[in-house]
Amino acid sequence: MNIRFLTIAETEVDEAVSWYQEKSQDESLRFLNELDRAVQIVTAYPLIAAEIEPDIRSFLFRRFPYSLIYGIDENVVVVIAVAHQSREPRYWINRITSG
Repeated sequence: MNIRFLTIAETEVDEAVSWYQEKSQDESLRFLNELDRAVQIVTAYPLIAAEIEPDIRSFLFRRFPYSLIYGIDENVVVVIAVAHQSREPRYWINRITSG
């Protein structure tokens, strides 16, 4: 299965990487590795994560306080958000229709 990030989700990745990079280069690389792990899992097993809205799933990162919020559109996993767990819940909900 393929994967596609909404532009705003890509921006969230960039912001998280920048924040962790300020702490240390190693920490930012660990974050990217964790993101890669999440992407590999959800593309291999798209139904593995908990459904949090109709047709929307949340895959929790193991080591960082983030989750991959995504939907499935035919053979594509569409990442709606790379959400920090301390943000307002469902802040990304309007992205479902505005994509």
